[in-house]
Amino acid sequence: MEIVGQLQRHYLDFFTSLNREGFLDDQFVQLHKLQDESNPDFVVEVVSLYFEDSEKLINNLTTALQQRVVDFKQIDAHVHQFKGSSSSIGAQRVKNLCVVFRDYCEEKNLDGCLKCLQEVKHEYYIVKNKLETMIRLERQILEAGGTIPI
Repeated sequence: MEIVGQLQRHYLDFFTSLNREGFLDDQFVQLHKLQDESNPDFVVEVVSLYFEDSEKLINNLTTALQQRVVDFKQIDAHVHQFKGSSSSIGAQRVKNLCVVFRDYCEEKNLDGCLKCLQEVKHEYYIVKNKLETMIRLERQILEAGGTIPI
């Protein structure tokens, strides 16, 4: 059972660092509170949907910003959706960048939008990697017979 304790401590340290570094906020904890025996994969399912949606939104944003005539309203709609889904899983740094991105859309500032897209992509891929690591840790804890310590 000692392995479970080590995994749980590792998980808590990792989670605490994600929180401290601003990658995840309390919304992620709230998601975990919705998970129970009747829906043990709830967080994994929500996070997987977030990944799918985010990849589509990043592709849509990339395409929209490469058009000869840029439709800033359409871009703003994509960024608004990205901000909402990031907020719903607690991806704080992505959400915060989306706020700045929307300001650039409002100003119809193409350079600002392009710069923000790169920053949003960068932060998204970091948080995606960290969430995948977290999910792997959760699986290891559960497979070892433990519970997720949140």
